[in-house]
Amino acid sequence: MSKNPRVQAKIKTELGDNKQQRLSIEQLESLEYLNCVIQEVLRFAPPAYATIRSVTIDDRLPASGVQLHKGDEIWINIFNLTRDKRYWKIDPDLFYPERFQGEDKDHHPYALIPFGSGHRQCIGQDLARLELKAIAVRLMQHVTFGDGGLEVNAGGFISKITLMPKNIGVTINFD
Repeated sequence: MSKNPRVQAKIKTELGDNKQQRLSIEQLESLEYLNCVIQEVLRFAPPAYATIRSVTIDDRLPASGVQLHKGDEIWINIFNLTRDKRYWKIDPDLFYPERFQGEDKDHHPYALIPFGSGHRQCIGQDLARLELKAIAVRLMQHVTFGDGGLEVNAGGFISKITLMPKNIGVTINFD
């Protein structure tokens, strides 16, 4: 968000009169624009870049004709799904939270699976989303972030168990 002062300003506007108080879970959930921002953060930089699934029956992929056998392991690249132009109407390389209010609101259900999907999806995803909202609100109530510059924010990620930015730097201005 440090590269997007417009997004920070919209969150602060949405917070309105709640700029100094702690919000209830219900109040956090009612912040529509913040929910879009959290979705976009998870789309733009998913916590994990991939997930693995085991094939349960012999099958053939219809688009490519690749034969899959029971027991094969398949890597699903979550990061690439979030950047695939076939699934996102608005430029997927653009950080744009409004996509979840507009054209991309009804995106393909498997184009955004930051915590996996199905019966093996992350059991803690609801808590993680709630924590992200609570932390974002407290920060936006008190500070504004600025871009630390091209040298420290050159982009790229390090892939370990989770996906982390290579370099990151921000300026923090207390409101």
